[in-house]
Amino acid sequence: MIRAKKGFILRRLGQEYMVVPVGKASREFNGMIRMNETGAFYWQELEKGATKDGLVKKMLEKFADLEEATARRDLEEFLDTIEIALETDDGA
Repeated sequence: MIRAKKGFILRRLGQEYMVVPVGKASREFNGMIRMNETGAFYWQELEKGATKDGLVKKMLEKFADLEEATARRDLEEFLDTIEIALETDDGA
């Protein structure tokens, strides 16, 4: 299971989305994480807790013409980008 760390919140600023640290998280990470609408979709799922397979499945449902290999690659790139704001349990 992968989850967004406590202390990181998603905010929409115009057409962009930002994940910003608050409280203790702001002492560990001084900055913001910019993301597009797809990233915000992933983030909202990660706030609830998700698996990689579950996230890929949701993306394939959302975008009928998306290939699974592309969805998996894009998800891995996204997770690598926001790694500092994630918690993972074994089996993620």
